[in-house]
Amino acid sequence: MKFLFVLTSHDKLGDTGEKTGFWIEEFAAPYYYLTGKGAEVTLASPKGGQPPIDPSSDKPENQTEATKRFHNDKKLQEKLSKTLQLSEVKEKNYDAIFYPGGHGPLWDLANDKDSIKLLQSFYESNKPTGLVCHAPAALKNVKTSDGEFLVKGKNVTGFTNSEEAAVQLTDIVPFLVEDMLKNNGGNYSKADDWQSYSVQDGNLITGQNPASSEEVAEKLFNILKN
Repeated sequence: MKFLFVLTSHDKLGDTGEKTGFWIEEFAAPYYYLTGKGAEVTLASPKGGQPPIDPSSDKPENQTEATKRFHNDKKLQEKLSKTLQLSEVKEKNYDAIFYPGGHGPLWDLANDKDSIKLLQSFYESNKPTGLVCHAPAALKNVKTSDGEFLVKGKNVTGFTNSEEAAVQLTDIVPFLVEDMLKNNGGNYSKADDWQSYSVQDGNLITGQNPASSEEVAEKLFNILKN
């Protein structure tokens, strides 16, 4: 069972002068869940090399068992520092694809040609595709072979407008994930803020927030297991 994890390479939080990147929990929890089940995980990002970590995900209040394990895992930290460049990876070499969130994907993965092609390819090949929190932003410009947005008519979720308001970034981000999914024709649903919630529509699985990340990984794994 071979998984491709795609991480953001973007580290600037708009014009705030603050940093962003990927959210540690959304990477670590799925990684440990899947590798614990015997899956092989390859890491990639648009620029390759070390993807930026969102500093907010490193705050004490955002630590989980998975993030604590990550901080003590020199082997995984080393692996993370050497992500493949997205342009080098091919869908045919993997059974499933997963995108951790953090605010970074709103700026780069939403518009990245290689990411868009990969997501189209995984979808057309009926391979499990998972995105959590802000990572559904990567679906913004993905279309199917008939020219429609991939999320059109699909049951989806992602970081809510109210969660974005709670972290006071509504006016900073280039677009709101909830609005984009609705505007592209997705059947968007959500749970209460910060509750674990994921939606499966065929091979497409989306999660609402950091708490949902392991749930998304579990659903991806179960599709391949069956």
